[in-house]
Amino acid sequence: MRSKLKVNAQKVWEILENNFGDAQCSLIKDTPYRLAIRGILSAQCTDKRVNEETGKLFRDFPDPSDIYKLDYEVLSKYIAPCGLTKAKTEAVIEFTRRFIEDWNCEIPRDTDELMKCKGVGRKIANLMVGEIYGIQRTVVDTHLKRVAYRIGLTDETNPIKVEMDLDKIFEENQRINLGHRMIELGRSFCQARKPDCDSCPMNEICKKRI
Repeated sequence: MRSKLKVNAQKVWEILENNFGDAQCSLIKDTPYRLAIRGILSAQCTDKRVNEETGKLFRDFPDPSDIYKLDYEVLSKYIAPCGLTKAKTEAVIEFTRRFIEDWNCEIPRDTDELMKCKGVGRKIANLMVGEIYGIQRTVVDTHLKRVAYRIGLTDETNPIKVEMDLDKIFEENQRINLGHRMIELGRSFCQARKPDCDSCPMNEICKKRI
């Protein structure tokens, strides 16, 4: 017999598919390396701002080898608008070095290998392998974590535990799209401060844990 949570997850999936079926990663994905850098810079920064600022960076330094040669001070000026300047600049420098020296200019498929880099946690590693290689991983950002808890799909708030709970009740081939669609739901209706519950397509089945 299917668990109640799995039945509820199927209803959630149908609603997400009907309302956010076209949802995609909002970071620009022109090359795997650039997507990876945008992922690193997206911590505590909007994807829109990251896309804007990296547009300037990659316009002036289009190749990873160009960024590899940059002085810290020059690179940090491009990264500063994304916040956490020191940490993110160091993370980009290390990631670029590994990309060129250790990985032969190819992003690893192994999330554990990616997570050895500064600034690459589980969320960003999952994003990379999912968007670059189509490996089905659930990317738990602040939107998805909030929405999953409010709807009642998990009782957890720790991102890793949220990911584990969702992976138990959704099919493996749904994980990438689940992330995109739940994030879009969070942005469109289930905002942190003022959720629009009356208009939300999830209204009838949501536990409304606000």
